[in-house]
Amino acid sequence: MKKIAILTLNGNFNYGNKLQNYALLKTLEKKGFKVNTIWYKETIKQQIKNKIKRTIPYKNQYKRTNYFENFTREYLNRKYFKNDNFSNLFDYFIVGSDQVWNYNLITFNKRYFLDFSNDKNKNIAYSASFGMQNIDTNMKEMFKKGLKNFKTISVREESGKDIVKELIGKNIEVLIDPTMLLSQDEWDKIAKKPKYLKNINQKYILSYFLGDLSNERKKIIKEFASKNDCEIINIHDINNEYYAIGPKEFIYLQKNAFLVCTDSFHSVVFSILYKKPFIVFDRIEKGTEGMEVRINDLLNKFKLSNRRFNGKIDTKCDFSNIDYILEEERIKSN
Repeated sequence: MKKIAILTLNGNFNYGNKLQNYALLKTLEKKGFKVNTIWYKETIKQQIKNKIKRTIPYKNQYKRTNYFENFTREYLNRKYFKNDNFSNLFDYFIVGSDQVWNYNLITFNKRYFLDFSNDKNKNIAYSASFGMQNIDTNMKEMFKKGLKNFKTISVREESGKDIVKELIGKNIEVLIDPTMLLSQDEWDKIAKKPKYLKNINQKYILSYFLGDLSNERKKIIKEFASKNDCEIINIHDINNEYYAIGPKEFIYLQKNAFLVCTDSFHSVVFSILYKKPFIVFDRIEKGTEGMEVRINDLLNKFKLSNRRFNGKIDTKCDFSNIDYILEEERIKSN
């Protein structure tokens, strides 16, 4: 049995990251491969830093981290290494998806160019993301060298395709995020009702914002919730009990929401997969243009560009094109 190692962003804090990792792993396993997610052992400095974090008096943060750690342990076939000396242990390496090539993130590392691999023909990038529209001039040489280390590359956004063409002159495919490779039924198998959701028929708006949300927009969401007799479940407010949920509970809340209000790429993905009405809000912080581009590409691909917030909220989503587009994209990606 051929062995594949996935290299992606690690950590125990981001729903989309965990679920795209899971989806890629499951897709590869269905094709008959043995798959591991590479994880690097923490240095003494990192261990001390994380120990200090765990002493911070945020009960919900502690609970949420445990949910994520349990998910990683149960589903991602994590394999630990101290360093990069494992090239001969795997037949292929796959980098992706998520923002593995976003050098503005503290998690960025040149190992996401597979510079440790002893054979370029083993190296694949699947639906990788730069998380930005352009590469700074002083970073281009590093990226040119890194991108040439792959046998084949696909990206998640049109802007990523343009970057690769500019840097190494290669025409590549824009493919869907791994989370979209799995069906509703496959996601249902791991979805789990949060213990805080007492009433299974509870009507709620799922609010998931990674960026800031103005008071004006909060007011608009609150007024819509009141008119439609909905509770608002905010899963990114550390003081809210729903902050303390994991990836499985996130899927459940996405599936059963009356409406999803978000600025998150993967929250939009699951809204599309489950055909749930959603509204996408622009990020208001500076330096988030790359975030907007990836969501715009996703909305354009599925003919849902009108789901951008335009000052009012409604639930009129046209999902009539979803099944056909998904099928075409899955065939291309596979």
